[in-house]
Amino acid sequence: MITKQDKNQVRKKRHARVRAKVSGTTQRPRLNVYRSNKHIYAQLIDDIQGVTLVSASTMETGFEGTTSNTEAATKVGEAIAKKAADKNIKAVVFDRGGYLYHGRVQALAEAARENGLEF
Repeated sequence: MITKQDKNQVRKKRHARVRAKVSGTTQRPRLNVYRSNKHIYAQLIDDIQGVTLVSASTMETGFEGTTSNTEAATKVGEAIAKKAADKNIKAVVFDRGGYLYHGRVQALAEAARENGLEF
């Protein structure tokens, strides 16, 4: 049986493999997703300069409703895409953070695509 701690260690190993290949630039930043039990977070990161350009999460003020379902992830995806458009960012590299492309992570990615981000 896999415990929660083992699952997170496996996720971190998977994320490290992906991060070895995926890197964000100023023109094409990395869309990073972090998912906790209660919240979901998204950031656009320029790895060359080491700065976060844009971020959105269910922790932000003004976010209403349940914070841990696919509907919330969709709202975060829309928010990150709108904030990126304000900074003239259209193309990104998607970093799913070692999570499976399913459920909340998939909902966030599809909402970001529908609202103008290209990846």
